[in-house]
Amino acid sequence: MDEASKTLALLSEEELACLQGKGLDIGCGADPVKPDAQCFDKAQGDANRITDFLSALESYDYVFSSHCLEHMYDPRKTIVDWWKLVRPGGTMFVIVPDEDLYEQGYWPSLFNGDHKATFTISKERSWSPVSVNVLDLARSLSDATIVSARLQDHGYRRDYTARVWPRALVKTAIRIRRAVTRHAPALRALVDRIYFRMRFPMDQTSGPAVAQNILIVRKGV
Repeated sequence: MDEASKTLALLSEEELACLQGKGLDIGCGADPVKPDAQCFDKAQGDANRITDFLSALESYDYVFSSHCLEHMYDPRKTIVDWWKLVRPGGTMFVIVPDEDLYEQGYWPSLFNGDHKATFTISKERSWSPVSVNVLDLARSLSDATIVSARLQDHGYRRDYTARVWPRALVKTAIRIRRAVTRHAPALRALVDRIYFRMRFPMDQTSGPAVAQNILIVRKGV
């Protein structure tokens, strides 16, 4: 929820300074990174094939995408296409869920059935059959310099380690928590305490926490 806004609050002054000029926000939903950024979401076209809808001649000072790349069929190809829209000297921001903090060892994803890949930032080996290394993505971009590549876990409870429960039981627990959040929000804290004690997998990002990798790359002039 409002992942772009949560990310903005965690950026340094140097990183925020990259969000100047003509900007494009891919997959912005109702939470664009800046009010004047051009939005590209489902109503504007398919981000898997973004250059079919936006010409590279329409280059941008920055391209921002928060929690969209994990929905793409081929993240490695897609990010190269997005990179074509960044003008020389411009910057691209890509934020994706961290597979260990968000998926928590379960695939397909328990919390978003549309996820098509998981992401890590430094591991050589992953439990996930569809794992993508964020640093490998950066290396695939031509004339790119990494400005920042790091894990963001602000507000995430690392003292909690999910236990491996049967998938059917976990899905039932997730449905109960979502129902409580929707219909009896006053009980959510109680349910969360129980789930933490039982070590049920939980989507901590449904609240203020983040569990994501951020990659910021600048294109050479």
